[in-house]
Amino acid sequence: MFTVLHIKEPKAPIPEFRNLFRIVERWLIRYDERSPTVEQEDEIIMTDQQKSRKSKERSTHVQSLVRALHIMNVLAEKETGMTLTGIARLVKIPTSTTHRLLTTLQQERFVRFENEHNYWFIGAQCFMVGSAFIRSRDLVSVSRPYMRSLMEESNETVNLAVEEQGEAVYLAQVECRELMRAIARPGGRVALHSSGVGKALLSGMAEKEIKAIFAKHGMARATDKTIDKPDVMHGEMEKIRESGYAFDNEEHAVGLRCIASLIHDELGQSMAAVSVSGPKARITDERIKSLGALVQRAAAEITCEIGGRTAG
Repeated sequence: MFTVLHIKEPKAPIPEFRNLFRIVERWLIRYDERSPTVEQEDEIIMTDQQKSRKSKERSTHVQSLVRALHIMNVLAEKETGMTLTGIARLVKIPTSTTHRLLTTLQQERFVRFENEHNYWFIGAQCFMVGSAFIRSRDLVSVSRPYMRSLMEESNETVNLAVEEQGEAVYLAQVECRELMRAIARPGGRVALHSSGVGKALLSGMAEKEIKAIFAKHGMARATDKTIDKPDVMHGEMEKIRESGYAFDNEEHAVGLRCIASLIHDELGQSMAAVSVSGPKARITDERIKSLGALVQRAAAEITCEIGGRTAG
């Protein structure tokens, strides 16, 4: 008989996530050439020659914008700065064009120039733009479309969770259409060592942090299959880091299986975990690898969408 997942009520509110900036060109601007131009809106009739000139001007502006964004992304990865020629070589555009774009960006404080060593660095305005994005991003809202797609592909319930005070706290769930399904209410908590999302979150932590959590919360057995020894869990962490996903094999509830993968923030650190969960009768041994790949892909897509990057 399939056991429905029951979770206790939250103990404390979830804190805000880390608010650090990593520049990502996707969020600086989203340009759509199909949008109506001012001329179209004003119903101005242009000759073919005028239309051609306008089209070329628009293409040139878009190309310059893409190049400028590329330059900022390159500089964002180089904390020690870069020379003009070094930037031009990496972005693969002429030095003169690179210099023109840099000076324009410098005027708007998106880059800065150090005269002593002739190095270019990312500017303060990039931090302002990035900070505005981080303040406005909502992990649940961003994740939900990918969670729904994962549910459709896997035909299993999808969960989103974060670590808080040494436990996994569920933020959202997209239920599958099957009659038998796991239920995890938003705000509910589960132990890290005995759940799929929990083990995924543990895999992103340092050994010292993991030991501190076990010392505080212990490793109580929820079922006969719960891992309750630190040395065994250490080996489990190695497997998770190697495969890219955690597998809960009836360790939280009898008859329930769960496969989870990490979502990373802008520093490449673990931020949350996404999982699929369902009865052992549906999540069979033969499906584990393919479901693991689906969960990993969803985690990577959410990571990308929130401006994060995978560790390493």
